[in-house]
Amino acid sequence: MNPLVVLAFGIAVVVGSILVLRIHAFLALILGALLVASLTTAPQLEAYARSRKMSEKETQSLANSSVGIRVTKEFGNACGRIGILIALASIVGKCLMDSGAADRIVRSITGVLGERHAPLGFLISGYVLGIPIFFDTVFLLMVPLCKAMWMRTRKRYTLYILAVIAGGSMTHSLVPPTPGPLMVAGELKVDIGIMILMGCFVGALTAFIGLLYAYWIDHRLQIPVRDTEQALAELEAVSRRDERELPPLWMALAPVLMPVLFIGATTLVEMLWKPAQINALSAQAQQIIAVIKWLGDPNIALTVATALAMIMLIYIKRPGTKQLTAAMNESLADGGQILLLTAAGGAFGGMLQQTGVGAEIQSFIAGKSGAVLPIAFLVTVLVRAAQGSATVAMITAVGMFASIATPEQLGFHPVYLAIAIGCGSKPLAWMNDSGFWVIGKMSGMTESETLKTFSAQTSIEGLAGLLITMLLSKVLPMAG
Repeated sequence: MNPLVVLAFGIAVVVGSILVLRIHAFLALILGALLVASLTTAPQLEAYARSRKMSEKETQSLANSSVGIRVTKEFGNACGRIGILIALASIVGKCLMDSGAADRIVRSITGVLGERHAPLGFLISGYVLGIPIFFDTVFLLMVPLCKAMWMRTRKRYTLYILAVIAGGSMTHSLVPPTPGPLMVAGELKVDIGIMILMGCFVGALTAFIGLLYAYWIDHRLQIPVRDTEQALAELEAVSRRDERELPPLWMALAPVLMPVLFIGATTLVEMLWKPAQINALSAQAQQIIAVIKWLGDPNIALTVATALAMIMLIYIKRPGTKQLTAAMNESLADGGQILLLTAAGGAFGGMLQQTGVGAEIQSFIAGKSGAVLPIAFLVTVLVRAAQGSATVAMITAVGMFASIATPEQLGFHPVYLAIAIGCGSKPLAWMNDSGFWVIGKMSGMTESETLKTFSAQTSIEGLAGLLITMLLSKVLPMAG
């Protein structure tokens, strides 16, 4: 069967199962993977194996493998790539929340900038916290602070809310260790350090554009503060916790910045020195570089961040063994759900690759390397609009492009393809997106107001991100 037809069937099953049958995204992705695997023929599997330069023995083994074995293997491969990172990132996020570190970061930034520049403070806070903490959690954390700021100023509530969204929503889809960009980087074989650096850069530019939209819409749409699930008085009390209950800023930032610095340093070393050049350095310099590389391994860097976060939580809150265990169990349970979803997406993407859909796409875009990024963006947008989840959209789309993600075929570094897919997960967020309801209900906005603010803003940010990425791929292709 034609790979594009199989692709259409697979996407229809995933999207239809989520939207029509209301099946959990994990089950929908597994069903899609099983269907695609069942429709893939032995010749297609052999062609895929040859494209991956597998040996004759490996090729025959793949062609003779059952549907269940192939799906399970890809599921396990995805778990192996990102399982530890997701688990550790979940623990870091939980510790930042429970210790008050996230609250300290927000207060420090807004304190330095003052009430007049509070929107910029909320933007930076959302941007920084969106790296280690899932966006929904970041938003839930900062809503009370936005309302408390409104209570002091009695204006600009819409601007405060959208400033948080502008920062946090972009890092959520562009900067590991959040699952979406982590999965995309792994599938496209993009170094995580490079993904972090480029994701932070493009994310910062698009977040600023999102803030400009927030200022524009704030003058045209004055949304009142309405009671949500909690009374405003309770929310204000949370946002006005005694400063002495919070960790110092340096301690609060350590679990966030340390892994970024470690991974970034390793990437910088690998960009500046090739292995032969490192071997020519002094023994002491080689030892230093070896330590940097060891700390810069994503699993090691996140382990260090987790240790720092747990030490901070213990130091600030002095929890008993049972409370600490319960907090870790809760964080790992949340991370486990994300891991299952992401691994199921990896299985679905892996099955799509085995159909040979990458060769079809490659044939379509032959001689049109400039069209790859907008096509990847558009595919991700369509999947996001159809089923709601930004993460599912990213891990679904990446499976269609993974087989062509080399500098030789693209004409530029595959990190730009990863960023384009991440940006494509932002537009057209509407009622089938859980984040739509979290933002709308917790901020007190109606469905119409949420569409005019959150949905419009993230769509603009995503499109701006695509244009920035396309420009970067031309100016700095990094293909050599």
